[in-house]
Amino acid sequence: MATLIPSLNASLRRMTGGERRFAQRLVEKLEDDYTCWYDVPIGVATRHPDFVLLSPRRGVLILEVKDWKLETIERADKSQITIHTDSGPKRVANPFEQARQYAHAVVNLLQQDLQLQQTNGPYKGRLCVPFGYGVVLANITRKAFETAQLDAVIEPHRVICRDEMVENVEAEAFQKRLWDMFTVQFGAALSMPQIDRIRWHLFPEIRVQPKQLSLGEDDGGDVLADLPDLLRVMDLQQEQLARSLGEGHRVIHGVAGSGKTLILGFRCERLAPVLTKPVLVLCYNATLAAKLQAVIRLKKLDQKVNVRTFHGWCFDQLRLYNVPMPPKGEAYFDQLVESVIQGVEKGQIPRAQYGAVMIDEGHDFRPKWLKLVAQMVDPETNSLLVLYDDAQSIYGGKTKRKFSFSSLGIQAQGRTTILRLNYRNTAEILSTAYEFAKEYIRPAHAEDDGVPLIQPESAGRHGLPPELRQFPTLAKEGSYLAEQFRQINRGGRPWRDMAVVYRTAFIGEEITKQLQAAKIPVQWLGGPGGKKRFDPGADSVTVMTMHSSKGLEFPVVAVPGLGYMPHRDYDIHDEAKLLYVAMTRAMDKLLLTCSKDSQFVSRIQQVSKAAKPGAKQGIVSNLMGLFGR
Repeated sequence: MATLIPSLNASLRRMTGGERRFAQRLVEKLEDDYTCWYDVPIGVATRHPDFVLLSPRRGVLILEVKDWKLETIERADKSQITIHTDSGPKRVANPFEQARQYAHAVVNLLQQDLQLQQTNGPYKGRLCVPFGYGVVLANITRKAFETAQLDAVIEPHRVICRDEMVENVEAEAFQKRLWDMFTVQFGAALSMPQIDRIRWHLFPEIRVQPKQLSLGEDDGGDVLADLPDLLRVMDLQQEQLARSLGEGHRVIHGVAGSGKTLILGFRCERLAPVLTKPVLVLCYNATLAAKLQAVIRLKKLDQKVNVRTFHGWCFDQLRLYNVPMPPKGEAYFDQLVESVIQGVEKGQIPRAQYGAVMIDEGHDFRPKWLKLVAQMVDPETNSLLVLYDDAQSIYGGKTKRKFSFSSLGIQAQGRTTILRLNYRNTAEILSTAYEFAKEYIRPAHAEDDGVPLIQPESAGRHGLPPELRQFPTLAKEGSYLAEQFRQINRGGRPWRDMAVVYRTAFIGEEITKQLQAAKIPVQWLGGPGGKKRFDPGADSVTVMTMHSSKGLEFPVVAVPGLGYMPHRDYDIHDEAKLLYVAMTRAMDKLLLTCSKDSQFVSRIQQVSKAAKPGAKQGIVSNLMGLFGR
């Protein structure tokens, strides 16, 4: 069964009858390795072919679908066709010529990429991806096609007719009709990296790193030969989900690193240009808000998309609508929210202010916050997206989770998706984090439309096992991390790729002091003078609390001071979640250090001992004596 993007259910409302029948045949009659895109713009020029098919064994196929009946066609030539309409005759482009032009535009785009070129032989430098194009005449039989001599203006082997796409057509016969449309065919199948590169070029909006170089129309037509070896894109499940999100309220439950925020950015990109009211993106912590703001600016959406922390948004609402601010004090933030809730109930603050509302890290929101925000969505668009992972829920205590979305006005029954696959972390980092935390964070089924705890599954990316090192003092932990960071920087990684994630202020202060003593550039978000604004673009090591690290990721992460966890004043389950969050910020390398024993240190030691002998030095490597180095 082929993958259709957007999903068939999401596409039905805008498909013609012929497109719907053809899409059903594609899904039913093609193998699992086919991916089919319906009405998705390709390239920066945003051409809109009806269908794009991609198969590692066959290549790229562009198809135009027409619902014309034979009597609809008045005359035809190779460039244009005159059809009967309610308002009289109308000349339109020959769909075969349309498909041909789309296909050659794809070829011109892809063959500029060195990794998609033939490397030897008479066609060296030409595209190594097979391609083809054709037409689907959903309401004209093959006999009628030939009788009307349409084969003079549309090549007959590049057409699928009505009687060749019926429900009971043999899969092999249906596929042969598609294969016959290919201009060239090669023996070797496309590799997964080549498939990702094709998708990267054809669909710019699914690129994980918007700053990556682009080709062809993206940069004025210059040929760029220095693209990176790895071009990261959404995986097919993420892309299908992102493109299939329709109207109404949606909840996405996803494990850490499953691409929830990536889907949020894609959703903003799709909705902002078509909505009259602005889009609101909310999260809990300021560092994630700064990161999201940087992404929105990079996508040039900041005029239509507002990114705020929840409490910052509440402050804005009271100030904008002249509602009295609560007095500064211990309960200031709680009173701030209550003032907004009361302002909405009294009509001082209007509802339905936004064309769409999206909540990142929704597990950090209290139920009454979610209920308040849901009222801000314009009923005309009714677009609300909540991203959730209760395994990362680190605010509000145990009672926060005991609610159903429907009780808060979030109507997401039947529109909830679960993402289990973790793409951020290597398998070694993910297994370390999960094996440590599973005693405290157990998967569970949700009742009604509540929140499930999800066990993550690795995407299979591998790297070095995390390291646990023990030292006599916290200062020694800091000097060791400074030495490690400097070595990594000398190896080519910029400082911005590294972060220190800590539990309490004195740990952050000491580690920052050691990094500064080693002349390493640092931005300490908890430094003197109040919380520093996070600058994602600064080339410096970021030092932040575990709470502030939510939603962020770095290739290299150090978690010092493990011996001081769990904090004696807090629930051990919440502390375990915090450490789980901290460890899963690391994409490629995770450094764990301590200078005293604790329950969590012992747990990580158990994780190491439980690893199978000979398995990459165990789950946690380089475990040393308490005062050794």
